[in-house]
Amino acid sequence: MGIVEILGVAGSLSLLAGWRLYLTILATGIAMHFGWLPLPEHLAALQVLANPWVLGVALIGTIAEFLADKIAWVDSIWDTIHSIIRPLGGALLALALVDSSDPAWQVIAFLLGGGGALLSHGAKATTRAVVNVSPEPYSNAVVSTGEDVATGGLLALAIAFPPLAIAIAILMAIAAVVVIIALRRLLRNIKATLKMALGDGPHPPVPVERPPA
Repeated sequence: MGIVEILGVAGSLSLLAGWRLYLTILATGIAMHFGWLPLPEHLAALQVLANPWVLGVALIGTIAEFLADKIAWVDSIWDTIHSIIRPLGGALLALALVDSSDPAWQVIAFLLGGGGALLSHGAKATTRAVVNVSPEPYSNAVVSTGEDVATGGLLALAIAFPPLAIAIAILMAIAAVVVIIALRRLLRNIKATLKMALGDGPHPPVPVERPPA
């Protein structure tokens, strides 16, 4: 893979790590184990992701995340716990994909990987916070399942077709920004509506005591 393809795959994996960190590590490790993701010689160390122990831990994390993400408010607690873990995992994934002989690119990859994972994580966590407010009990599971399918599909595309990875990364970053902006506006509107509904209305006049004549 060329540098553009490597950066594209790194960006895609980092952004997807903000949604499903353990699934991203698991899928990447499986792809490396079966040779679906060819790596240059300088990335041979990344084969550690194909280690059976790493795959086992990633599988356990994937199952735990899959279950926790289907329960309203439990998913928000899970997201809060992973507010640092996901960006750090995305940054390390991006860092591992870049040539270690070029410190400048490594710093860039680490910053962009962590920032991308934090961006997609923020969009996910904010979306879930809004969905959890809904009284309808199935919306959370529907949204979570959609994220599972989208993550798996985008991972498959990025791994099978590295030239598409850069487009996937750009589209995901744009979508995350749009979602965060839209949800922030929605939350502001909800807050304003609640203030109007619960705010100070007209108060009855306070009787004034007159001094005795």
